[in-house]
Amino acid sequence: MNRRSIGSTGVEVSEISMGCASIGNLEVAISDEQAQQVLQLAWDRGIRYFDTAPRYGSGRSEARLGQFLAGKPRDQFAVSTKVGRVLTPGPQRAEAYGFIDPLPNDVHYDYTAAGIEKSLRGSRERLGLEKIDIVLVHDIGTYMLGAEHNPAHMRDLLESGLPYLAELKAKGLIGAYGLGVNETAVCLELLKDHALDVILLAGRWTLLDRKAEAELVPLCREKGTKLVLGGVFNSGILAVGPKPGAWFDYAPAPPDVLQQDAELERRFAAEETELAHAALQFALTRPKDVVASVLLGGAELSNLKKNLDLLAKPLSNPARHLLG
Repeated sequence: MNRRSIGSTGVEVSEISMGCASIGNLEVAISDEQAQQVLQLAWDRGIRYFDTAPRYGSGRSEARLGQFLAGKPRDQFAVSTKVGRVLTPGPQRAEAYGFIDPLPNDVHYDYTAAGIEKSLRGSRERLGLEKIDIVLVHDIGTYMLGAEHNPAHMRDLLESGLPYLAELKAKGLIGAYGLGVNETAVCLELLKDHALDVILLAGRWTLLDRKAEAELVPLCREKGTKLVLGGVFNSGILAVGPKPGAWFDYAPAPPDVLQQDAELERRFAAEETELAHAALQFALTRPKDVVASVLLGGAELSNLKKNLDLLAKPLSNPARHLLG
């Protein structure tokens, strides 16, 4: 599988990557064995970049990924994890933040240097890695934190957290750093005044949602910041089509989005192309000078295999022209 560079950092990632929220039991509990099988399929198909976070199963995703990577040649893979939430020992819960049977940890926000240092220490232990290739600031911005709480967290990040990440990178203790978010506004806010190597952007440059195109993509190109595209199915609607109950942006899709999705499905069906295939190829064919990797998720082996097969199969010329 082709690899792409994260700017001049020396970090290289596979052009298709594995998002590891699902192996943290997102919405559905899976066994350790199934998690290892999913990761093995990804590895066998050439994926060498894996993204995780402490929040995913309150550490379970990182622990499972660390178990899988143990013994793998360190120069053959890259890992990103996230900071902004810190884990501390807590009670065992049946569910936390949408993750089933998480590890017994409490999760709290902390974007200060001290919080990031503590978060990374725990991540390194669970992953079994001395050095994290890419560190992403997780869910900063009003979209996730709200207008009431974001200003204080942003102040902590700007005054303490980002300078600390820059220091870690300068010392060679991490390879690269940036954001892992679901909105474009905070990317524009930070990128205009701060050097970021990479942004994992979920659901904002897809076949259905192109909010990133107007301002963020040109700014990333200007700044030399690479994008990792996550959420390529927009929470599922681009995979299943405009069915009743289809989800968009982590909630049931509103009527106008269902209508847009139905129109996309109709246009691609006319070219004998399923909507999921078009959505995946849209992400994969975005300009390589901006996009470093396309992030896949999922805990079902059959779904992962299908999506990898679709990514390996280019669209016909008429269908490709519909991508825009």
